[in-house]
Amino acid sequence: MTSTGTALSTTGAGTSSATSETKAPSAAFPFLDLRAQYLTIRDEIAQATAGVFENQHFILGEEVRLFENEVAAFLGAKHAIGCASGSDALVLALMACGVGPGDEVITSAFTFVATAGAIARVGAMPVFADVDPLTFNIDPDQVKAAITSKTRAIMPVHLFGLPADVDPLCGLAKENELRIIEDAAQAIGAGYHGRTVGTIGDFGCFSFFPSKNLGGAGDGGMVATNSDEMADQLRMLRVHGSNKKYHHQILGMNSRLDALQAAVLRVKLRYLPSWTKARQERADIYRALFEQADSSRRITVPETPESSVHVYNQFVISCPERDALREHLTQRGIPTEIYYPVPLHLQPAFAYLGYRADRLPRTEAACKEVLALPIYPELTEAQQAMVVREILNFELP
Repeated sequence: MTSTGTALSTTGAGTSSATSETKAPSAAFPFLDLRAQYLTIRDEIAQATAGVFENQHFILGEEVRLFENEVAAFLGAKHAIGCASGSDALVLALMACGVGPGDEVITSAFTFVATAGAIARVGAMPVFADVDPLTFNIDPDQVKAAITSKTRAIMPVHLFGLPADVDPLCGLAKENELRIIEDAAQAIGAGYHGRTVGTIGDFGCFSFFPSKNLGGAGDGGMVATNSDEMADQLRMLRVHGSNKKYHHQILGMNSRLDALQAAVLRVKLRYLPSWTKARQERADIYRALFEQADSSRRITVPETPESSVHVYNQFVISCPERDALREHLTQRGIPTEIYYPVPLHLQPAFAYLGYRADRLPRTEAACKEVLALPIYPELTEAQQAMVVREILNFELP
């Protein structure tokens, strides 16, 4: 049986929320404390980056090759190809399987703009399917209804570190001769039915943006695949379509991973399993704190299906009074974020697609209700208790 979301309610006798005109105090602690992480590995980072400066090989090269091999082993993938960003990883995957003008790719509108932006950048049309209201991941039944004769690929997003329900999507892909391109930018190390996300479909695309669970000191990305042919294609595409200097078999792009980023990420990769465990422990602490609440206020806390391993790039609750709750927390120094306030189908950049409001009601509801709470390995239990206490003290406006 699959568990999804735990609905619970909160009571509190706290003071009423401050008005939006009141100047908010400084946050009591960071929403994400990258400096705290850095201080634990500072000497290793310094040694790794010094080695790159000593050999003066800054683009691709041995450092990147070693990192690619280590990530492939971590994921259980045959190949891992480094590139300049997670956004480029998506573009490269689309290019490798020949998606272009006249094609459609089905994806979620409840995600960062890069997901659908990559589809548009190769000249294809993003087609948005609604999400499951409890997991916020794309709903396979909605995907099935969106498939047309122009559909070439499905791009599920493993949102917030929770795997999408990929098996039904793979079934649809097989029936309709489609590619599966996993957007695993937020989910490195997450698991689905005993497999690591990013290795289930034809391609898995990862981001090493600093806020990710495995984050670099700048931009970076990677595409995983088990296809030798696609791996060769990706390696050419990232260097202007070349596998021999100044000889270009195809038109590609400039999307190479820096050796400095690879050096930093190699250090961090060694710590990723323990950091992931710490995030999962903090998610459990949040749940335990919320479970102590009474049942008269509507807050939904994320749960993980039994088939999945959640890595909690974000811990996202939902609340119908989200904006008032966030204002209340801000006034009390509690940092939060909203991922994402505007769904992609209603963004001006995608107005040309012709979507109207209410077209994806579950997605639109999520955008009005979700709120991300701080979660990272260095977050203390006292800080988490402060977050939950102030949520429980929230009074309806």
